[in-house]
Amino acid sequence: MSQDGVSQDLPPVAPAVTAGLVAALSPRLRKRLDAGIAKLAHRPAVRDGDTVRIAVDDSTDIELHAPGGAVTKADDIRCGCLLAPDCLHRAAAASAAPIAEPAAPSADSGASEPSSQEPSSAAVPQAATPEQRSAARALQDAARAVLEAGTDGSGAVLQAELLRAAHTARLAALPRAAASAVSTVTALRAARSADPAYRLTDLVAALRDVLSLAHRIPRAQGAELAVLRGTVRQPYRPDGSLRLYGLFCEPVLTASGYAGAVTWTADAEGRLYQVSDVAPGGSGRAVGAADRAVRVGETALTHRELSRAGLAVSGATVSPAGRLGAGAGVRAVRASGAGWREAPLDRLWAVPAAEQVGRALSGGHGLLFLELTLAGVVREATGDCLLADCGGVVLRLAAAHDHPALPHRDNLRLLAAARGSRLRVVARLTPGPCPRAQLLATEHPTDPGSRVDVGLDRLQHADLPVAPAAPPTAPAVPTPDEAPIHLLRRRVQQAASGGRRVLSFPGNGSADARRLRRHGLATAGDILDELHAAAAERSRDAFGRLLPADPDRFARAWLAAAHYTDEVDRALCAAAWNG
Repeated sequence: MSQDGVSQDLPPVAPAVTAGLVAALSPRLRKRLDAGIAKLAHRPAVRDGDTVRIAVDDSTDIELHAPGGAVTKADDIRCGCLLAPDCLHRAAAASAAPIAEPAAPSADSGASEPSSQEPSSAAVPQAATPEQRSAARALQDAARAVLEAGTDGSGAVLQAELLRAAHTARLAALPRAAASAVSTVTALRAARSADPAYRLTDLVAALRDVLSLAHRIPRAQGAELAVLRGTVRQPYRPDGSLRLYGLFCEPVLTASGYAGAVTWTADAEGRLYQVSDVAPGGSGRAVGAADRAVRVGETALTHRELSRAGLAVSGATVSPAGRLGAGAGVRAVRASGAGWREAPLDRLWAVPAAEQVGRALSGGHGLLFLELTLAGVVREATGDCLLADCGGVVLRLAAAHDHPALPHRDNLRLLAAARGSRLRVVARLTPGPCPRAQLLATEHPTDPGSRVDVGLDRLQHADLPVAPAAPPTAPAVPTPDEAPIHLLRRRVQQAASGGRRVLSFPGNGSADARRLRRHGLATAGDILDELHAAAAERSRDAFGRLLPADPDRFARAWLAAAHYTDEVDRALCAAAWNG
């Protein structure tokens, strides 16, 4: 089945709209919904202003009307078939489309932007309301059903139930949990459509977050509850005048149907700021957004130009995450830039790598500014990684995105041939037991002073050194056996992908549990035993018939395993970067 084949041409649809259309289907039509989505994937979509039209057959068209860029009402999806409005076609079109993000004031107002992380500035709640506890239970039930079924079994009907729970959570003032539920559905769709950008770790993280929030919210109080609730808005605060220097630009292409570019800049003290242009779209918008003018003041600089130049801003407004606002009072003019080895940008690379990693693991921006020596390539199941020596630490640099329209993977292959080159790079930390990061930008291997945005600029063979001087001996690559927590992590990922049944066979994980204990990870061994026991547990009624498995016990066991591996990975990551 392919949902992505349609979704890139369709406008985003609000979660409540999709959930409502699926709920209106008869049981017979619900069973045919996934097949209906697959059929739409092979039909062309034609855009006419705010309306997108899909020809289901010679006599039936579906129209999606998206004033403002998104479908926000069920009546905005119309079908010409005889069963409309409660027809399969409307529900299939909504399920195939990207998921619309909640409406938020434009950044042009300098007021706010979407967020699901910052606690509200309103009065701290003392306890969850009845509506919030009910919404948490709905989220928990829907997420448990997804975990029980895995990606193969989580078709459009289960996705719609999770979207309905997300909408209920948002109405109950639980935007953080709602956002996690929507992220889970986005990851499920990417998995089922074989999206090149899909990563199983994204699904695990999203499902872990929604189950964790649903479990904790009914019991939380005070400041803890405020953090768990999150907020819909991030306020933009005045920040006076800024003198910024461009660092690099990265493309954005999400499985939820959003695309664009983000340009990272820094001030003289090393604080980072972002200028973003992300909107509904596909790979074409991700590739082309770098050549669009930045939306700050009246400057004509493009994102690509800003990444090498500078910006002088007056009346600046900035979100807590460092995103620049573009309100009417903001003024910006082009200024001179700086090289990575020049002041003030060179100070970013002067911070020890271990200190940068600690900052990222504590909730920072996640960017690493590293100086390293390329040392070849290492093959992994998910693709080749660039191997580098970073101050004695063996680092694996992976592609930030696998979509063929973006040059991340091709650039990594070419850089592997520049073995021995010493370069400054910008990467995004990937927490794990081995030092790993996603390569975002690098100095040019043969042109001193130039730099390459790995997701936008395409390197050529002519850009590589003809004969690198004295290539180093490839450093020894740590094996997974040195950090056997991967045995538990693998079961967590298998459950998210294949559902409870893949862990339900007797004795499935006993050998792995014993191995974890031999390496001093007794708690991990106990958690793995409980995960398999919960998956395999089936009781019988008085007539000897098997009763349904207990989804609560399995979900709790899986959540414990997911949290444990995440925390251990963070600890091992910090230790690995400290050498």
